[in-house]
Amino acid sequence: MAHSHSTTHHTAAAVTAQAEILDLDAEILAEYATAIAAWLPVQASPREIVDLGSGTGAGTFTLLARFPDARVLAVDSSVDHLRRLHDKACATGVLDRVHTVTADLDAADWPDLGTPDLVWASASMHHMADPARTLRKVYDALGPGGLFAVVELAGLPRFLPETAPADRPGLEERCHAATTGFHAEHVPHRGADWGPMLTAAGFSVEGTHTFAVDMAGERNPAIGRYALTVLQRVRHRVAETIPAEDLAALDRLLDTGSPHSVLRRDDLALRTERTVWAARRAD
Repeated sequence: MAHSHSTTHHTAAAVTAQAEILDLDAEILAEYATAIAAWLPVQASPREIVDLGSGTGAGTFTLLARFPDARVLAVDSSVDHLRRLHDKACATGVLDRVHTVTADLDAADWPDLGTPDLVWASASMHHMADPARTLRKVYDALGPGGLFAVVELAGLPRFLPETAPADRPGLEERCHAATTGFHAEHVPHRGADWGPMLTAAGFSVEGTHTFAVDMAGERNPAIGRYALTVLQRVRHRVAETIPAEDLAALDRLLDTGSPHSVLRRDDLALRTERTVWAARRAD
């Protein structure tokens, strides 16, 4: 359930920041990833799994835990993300069940995925330059009766109440609204309904389910760090477009040494959604 950028090239700093978000997402939302994996309508416990756009491995380790006899091929464009995944596999003693492949899934030549029983793509499909092509590639790779799980999010999570901050209420929503144009240009398929596209690629969609998250900050102290990293990313997108008063208020939230820092708020809550489509190769 990571926000995996399978196809985008980043600076080193951006890759590191992205990895931090992926790791926090995996830590905080582990129970939801587990619930999604448990929901999947597998016909038999899969033995060969592909994690497509694996990021730092949230899906990989969820699937290894859910299917203890399976091996996972983790595919991502980021060498740094895959190195982190490899290190986690070493630390948790499952390296013999994990293989990593660095690949740009928008390139003409795809890596050999074998004949997987299950392909998992969490928050990666909306980054594909040509999603229809990717869906056809997955269809061709799957074994007969194989399952494709597409897990997607409508957008970045929210953390602040509508009344916050006191001097600029509604700040978070205005900041997210200001990113609409950027996302429409760069990730136009984010928030899409993948059902019709899966059907067009030949899949039979067997189920769709949305998992809603509303987790109070006191439940997990990492939510503050997650809010900080997400809002830092949002600031990068909106600094030139939001009013000066909003930017100043956002900077106060991001100033970790300030009493107004998001890390010091006791009213944070993580609000987000994950929708999963389970699609089977028809033949």
